[in-house]
Amino acid sequence: MQPAGDACPHILDRIPVPLYAPEFAADPHTFYTAMREKFGSLAPVELSPGITASLVIGYRTAVAINNDPERFPADPRAWEQDIPADCPILPMLQYRPNALRSAGSEHARYRRASVDSIDAINLYQVDGLIEEIVVPQVNTFCVDGEADLISQYAFPVTFAYLNAMVGCPADIGQQVARGMAMMFEGDQAEAGNALFVAALGELVALKKREPGEDVTTRLLVHAAELTDEELVHQLVTIYGAGIEPLTNLIANTLLLMLTDERFSGAAALTTRDALNELLFTDPPLANFGITYPAQPILVETTWLPANQPVVTSMAACNNDPEIVGRHFTGNNAHLAWGTGPHACPAQDVAYSVAQHAIDQLFDRLPELRLGRPADQLEWRPGPFHRSLASLPVVFPPVRRPF
Repeated sequence: MQPAGDACPHILDRIPVPLYAPEFAADPHTFYTAMREKFGSLAPVELSPGITASLVIGYRTAVAINNDPERFPADPRAWEQDIPADCPILPMLQYRPNALRSAGSEHARYRRASVDSIDAINLYQVDGLIEEIVVPQVNTFCVDGEADLISQYAFPVTFAYLNAMVGCPADIGQQVARGMAMMFEGDQAEAGNALFVAALGELVALKKREPGEDVTTRLLVHAAELTDEELVHQLVTIYGAGIEPLTNLIANTLLLMLTDERFSGAAALTTRDALNELLFTDPPLANFGITYPAQPILVETTWLPANQPVVTSMAACNNDPEIVGRHFTGNNAHLAWGTGPHACPAQDVAYSVAQHAIDQLFDRLPELRLGRPADQLEWRPGPFHRSLASLPVVFPPVRRPF
């Protein structure tokens, strides 16, 4: 119910749009346009059956909300009290003692530890490390003349880099990957979350015994003096916010470059151009930046309820007609990395990994072509990501591995 005597509508009084539906995954921008025409800058949505939220689809509204942590904190504990444990998206939204799911001084402490540990990564060494990962990975399929660039390239390269970044050995990494897959598939989300957290607990214990030059070790010795539980959940953020979005960034940019003639020929645009365009027009993490206002709040002409998710649609906001075609559309103005105190602290690392992974693939297989027409590719359902189910390609077989 809206506050008595107020004529402004309550967002929960409107019929929500299901973001988990296959139809939405197939053509999200048509849905964003329709929502904008019907609701304005704030639209009622369902993240999964029965789980409602407010979706921010106006650029200026999103910037204002995400830079107002006092009225829009990111702590979900009041919300999740009424959410069943088997809710398929609960592991994605639930409280964790890390910077992504906390507020106030707690957030500041976690954020400082994460930023300091990630900022110590030497970006000049990324190219060499990616090459060490790419060569054996390409050798697994280069003789075949065909591949799925998601399961055989983008995902394993991303996962291998993140494992190296945090100092995670292969055996623990396999458990992390299995747990994450169960979480994202949804039907075993609770069990997957437990496996994921347990594996990261093993990693923390290992790094206490065998420290190294990696993010986990830097978190261990940071002045924030994180507990073991807090350490685990900083790593949850790194893997959770790293694997799916970075895999999709690589794969979706490859799709753009394989289907747009601007990226072929002597005067072709660069990989950097492709990444910038994709991040602006169709970001791989489409809807996130989740906050939970502690009390009913009027935004523009719509009341938002207390303790319910307010989700920023980076994809819709970047394509808001209010800013498209104006000075806002310089590539540094997009919201693909978020904005405000919860903006991604690893965006430079992610950008560098994606660029080198794409460049090195084309260096080795310059005659890559799509193995299926682009309009026949399938997009995975889900409220948060913009994710292809597969990216089949063909190329002249390479008889001698690299």
